[in-house]
Amino acid sequence: MVRAAVLPAVNAPLQVAEIDLPDPGPGQVRVKLAAAGVCHSDLSLSNGTLRQPVPAVLGHEGAGTVTAVGPGVTTVAPGDRVVLNWAPSCGDCHFCGLAEPWLCANAGAAANAPYATLVADGSALHPGLGTAAFAEETVVAAHAALPLPDGVPLTDAALLGCAVLTGWGAIHHSAAARPGESVVVLGVGGVGLATLQAARIAGAGTIVAVDVSPAKEELARAAGATEFLIAGEDTAKRVRRLTGGVGADVAVECVGRADTIRTAWSATRRGGRTTVVGIGGQDQQVSFSALELFYFGRTLSGCVYGNSDPARDLPVVAGHVRSGALDLSALVTDRIDLDDIPAAFEAMVAGKGGRSLVVF
Repeated sequence: MVRAAVLPAVNAPLQVAEIDLPDPGPGQVRVKLAAAGVCHSDLSLSNGTLRQPVPAVLGHEGAGTVTAVGPGVTTVAPGDRVVLNWAPSCGDCHFCGLAEPWLCANAGAAANAPYATLVADGSALHPGLGTAAFAEETVVAAHAALPLPDGVPLTDAALLGCAVLTGWGAIHHSAAARPGESVVVLGVGGVGLATLQAARIAGAGTIVAVDVSPAKEELARAAGATEFLIAGEDTAKRVRRLTGGVGADVAVECVGRADTIRTAWSATRRGGRTTVVGIGGQDQQVSFSALELFYFGRTLSGCVYGNSDPARDLPVVAGHVRSGALDLSALVTDRIDLDDIPAAFEAMVAGKGGRSLVVF
């Protein structure tokens, strides 16, 4: 039996309970979790912003050690350290054929199939985003378990599975930030902190962090921000003043709200790039006039998983971790256990802290 944080229904409180995991089947692996990050996407799954069959075990940002493999698995073996990939690409769909694995049409299929049962009543459980990392152990498809490069601490490596690859990709893939360019990051949570570090590694010049909480300034500056602003109605104007009066070359929105997306757009210079990482609800409508779209010539892009190919990008990011350029522990403000996840959700809603990390 395995302890896990179970979501019994949408908008219901998480319940720590014992679950039964089956042995890994063909093409599957069993992983003993070392740690799992508490991501805003988990909150979005729990409140129905993102669809997830329930009851479910949430958690998608994790790392651990393979304990068993099913028939046909050759990519990993028992004892291997792995990072969970919540969006494994199929390699066969239209988007994979375009070399855009982050848009894979089949990446979320595993979340729709039960993977375990609740010990108390035998009810079937679904794996949140196909990974179910809020548990001591999980069973996932082999291609959802990426070998962890040497030299990266296993516990902190959980952050590579979502926050870091998302922030890294937002800067290096979606926005394609160049050395010397100015970058503004709106929202200094786990992904925002990873984005700031990625901007610093990319050689950005002025790096502006924006958040509603003054307490985030120390975290932001440690991650690479050269300037810090408290969010307000005049945020875009203040960003322009910090960037020679023209606006940032790159803006990355990590909140998922209509007002912050609009602010990110307005804070970007003519011809600049605005990347939206935050996941908002369908009720969050953003408006632009036809004239401003023409006049400013900006690019507005959505960004899924940092537009990353985890198999390609994980070794690159790990190299920066080994060199000390990327500090994974700097993203973590709270190390918690399974029972503390609801409090971590509340902290995210309140805009407090960086990443909470469940340590097993």
